[in-house]
Amino acid sequence: MGTLTIISVKGVNDMSVTNITSDNFHKEVLESEKPVLLDFWAPWCGYCRRLSPVVDQLDGAYEGRLVIGKINIDDEPELAEKYAVETIPTLMLFQKGKEPAVIIAPQSRGQVTEWLKENGVE
Repeated sequence: MGTLTIISVKGVNDMSVTNITSDNFHKEVLESEKPVLLDFWAPWCGYCRRLSPVVDQLDGAYEGRLVIGKINIDDEPELAEKYAVETIPTLMLFQKGKEPAVIIAPQSRGQVTEWLKENGVE
């Protein structure tokens, strides 16, 4: 079974990574007190690799207010199917067990931050 990786970047050389499996997805994502931004991606997806640094930068910008996670759809096909991910990258924002907000293939960091703001993440 694959893993979901929650990435927390504290500084250039101070990176802590938490691996989350499908087994603890409910607890770590759906029951999180903080909003959780998940990036559904795959290593063969060029656009996903270009968006990845933007998602990583958001961790620092929203430190303490937002948890950032990445799901490799090749490793977690069940989660991709459960959340009907058909195009990658797809970002989903989970907040206290509500239906996630979705943005597909965002074009810029500005578009992502505006989308987060529209969904209550300041």
